[in-house]
Amino acid sequence: MSVNIRIGKKEDLAATLALVRELAVFERAPREVEVSIEEMMDWGFGENKLFDFFVLEKDNAIVAMALYYYKYSTWKGKCLFLEDIIVTEKERGKGFGKLLFNEVVSVAKKEKVRRMEWQVLEWNASALQFYKRYKALEDDEWINCKLTFEQLQNSAL
Repeated sequence: MSVNIRIGKKEDLAATLALVRELAVFERAPREVEVSIEEMMDWGFGENKLFDFFVLEKDNAIVAMALYYYKYSTWKGKCLFLEDIIVTEKERGKGFGKLLFNEVVSVAKKEKVRRMEWQVLEWNASALQFYKRYKALEDDEWINCKLTFEQLQNSAL
């Protein structure tokens, strides 16, 4: 078995989006994926780039990815947000998530960010257990809030 982690490229976006769709099914929200390859191309490689990602290849096929971006905290400064680590279902439990997580941690260290953050669904026991091994702090003080695309577009604000 040959495993390789590298920075994602434009030609990886179809496989990456397939992983995103697989994750949406796992997270019980298969109809929630709205992003297109064209949007990912623009937001990942365009003039106003928003994110970076790693892919993990096993025997020259992409079987996992980690997507992250930078955010700014008024209290802390530059922070890194890990949006997702996705490992295709048949490859889970082989340590690929750990390899990708460590790769993102390396970026956070190199960039000297003040904080690395991510979210985990409260029912995803395996992910929660995974992050506890890193002694990750769970935040039960802050509540996630959001406005959807439809809310934003139809808002009378």
